[in-house]
Amino acid sequence: MPNKAIFPAGAKPLGPYSPGIAAGDYVFLAGQIPIDANGDIVPGGIEEQTEQVFKNLKAVLDAAGLSFAHVTKATVFMANLGDFARMNAIYEKHVVTPYPARSTFQVAALPKGALVEIEMIAYRGA
Repeated sequence: MPNKAIFPAGAKPLGPYSPGIAAGDYVFLAGQIPIDANGDIVPGGIEEQTEQVFKNLKAVLDAAGLSFAHVTKATVFMANLGDFARMNAIYEKHVVTPYPARSTFQVAALPKGALVEIEMIAYRGA
């Protein structure tokens, strides 16, 4: 079965990639940064940016007919691990138990100067 690209309504990636790819029972979500519908980074700090990232992730999951309950793995990229506790408080509001496996990395820079980027893998099987 060929892979199927997933594009939420109005989504415009910053480059030559799909926001999501369905491959069998798995859906791979591209890293989402805190951009709004205009492609601008949302104002505010790590909390506001993490909330926007989850809105963007939810849009991709919705387009795939899935929810955060289907997420099995998350990878978080942060500009500053000093913001970890505040990011984690927002993260915990959106994911459900059993919590997905997760890795978190501090990186030198993120697109558009974002403070956080999150990618996910979801599983639609039982």
